[in-house]
Amino acid sequence: MPLKRVLGATTALSLVTGAALAQDTTITIATVNNGDMIRMQGYTDRFTEETGIGVDWVTLEENVLRQRVTTDITTNGGQFDIMTIGMYETPIWGANGWLVPLDDLSEEYDAADILPAMRDGLSHDGTLYAAPFYGESSMIMYRTDLMEQAGLEMPEAPTWGFIREAAAAMDNDAEDINGICLRGKAGWGEGGALITATANSFGARWFDEDWTPQFDQPEWEEALTFVTNLMNDYGPAGYATNGFNENLSLFQQGKCGMWIDATVAASFVTDPDESEVADSVGFALAPNAEGVEKRANWLWAWALGIPAGTQKADAAKQFIEWATSKEYIELVAENEGWANVPPGARTSLYETPEYQDVPFARMTLESIRAADPTQPTVDPVPYVGIQFVAIPEFAGIATQVSQEFSAVYAGQQSVEEALEKAQAITTEEMEAAGY
Repeated sequence: MPLKRVLGATTALSLVTGAALAQDTTITIATVNNGDMIRMQGYTDRFTEETGIGVDWVTLEENVLRQRVTTDITTNGGQFDIMTIGMYETPIWGANGWLVPLDDLSEEYDAADILPAMRDGLSHDGTLYAAPFYGESSMIMYRTDLMEQAGLEMPEAPTWGFIREAAAAMDNDAEDINGICLRGKAGWGEGGALITATANSFGARWFDEDWTPQFDQPEWEEALTFVTNLMNDYGPAGYATNGFNENLSLFQQGKCGMWIDATVAASFVTDPDESEVADSVGFALAPNAEGVEKRANWLWAWALGIPAGTQKADAAKQFIEWATSKEYIELVAENEGWANVPPGARTSLYETPEYQDVPFARMTLESIRAADPTQPTVDPVPYVGIQFVAIPEFAGIATQVSQEFSAVYAGQQSVEEALEKAQAITTEEMEAAGY
């Protein structure tokens, strides 16, 4: 679509209510410091020119963002008109009446085009409470040149055993290449997300059907021991403090043979302007353990929601329609290429011939489709959510548990000590909450 037509279509979305808004309206948006969000900020002037609505950005590291928006919405602080939130917060906050329903978006916006997995995860009782800016699962990104040098071929659906073999083969201290890079950073959505999804693939679970914590079970010990040994042997120094952005930088610098993380990273590791290894990156499904069918991939969306306490809900909805629209996707494609558009949110994107030619598009969609939040583990559980448990208490509990695991990665305590503490923390908190 020509840029003039893109801007015209975007204008059509905004003019529905734009005339009724004062020209000096300014909304404040809290967001995460990920690449796609930074890119969106670069186009905000276009939205302001078309609508007269100014935008102030508060851009925060992932853990800090979660703390700030949670504090603000639970105390009705009113600092933000739009919050960047995800599949964990949205249904809970929507059920509590803390978010403005997005059930009256314009016909042109085409809410039905949102991928079902994303729409369902951002809804409560069938009502959408946040619109996905991008959606993701997790997958393996790997150096095809190093894999070839090692005499190995990455399966499309590898096991953790193969991943360890490949990490050993690609690890090269002399050339500052780590066999594998994984998140170790404390935080329920940082290293906590990675180890929970990984534990699922070893047959572990957070709770049994009676809400009894399961950290004292052998599957958790196997999963945490495997990850710790893998990273101690073939991971980067200081991996206990590495999250998404730190590992992205390492991979782009050619210092990781493999990286298992969010599918959204694919556009950045294959961008020749940002990545030194852009022409030698392959993709595969997240691993599973031998004899376990569950894969270590999660499901997530960074989405835009409106806190119920805002006085600028109309202006906020205009921005959300603009930023999460088909037209915004085409705007980015027009200026930066199809590989750089926000992925994983709209069905129509994966029906676009130009996007089907993007090397990671198919694997991203397959990874999203392979993730089932309603059956996240091998054995039955009373919760939904893959890398999180969709209960209000989870964020606080999992933040503490992830700190114990990061202490293992840092060599400050044993796997057994961490799991014992995780069991005690979780049991105490869940009993206090009445489970």
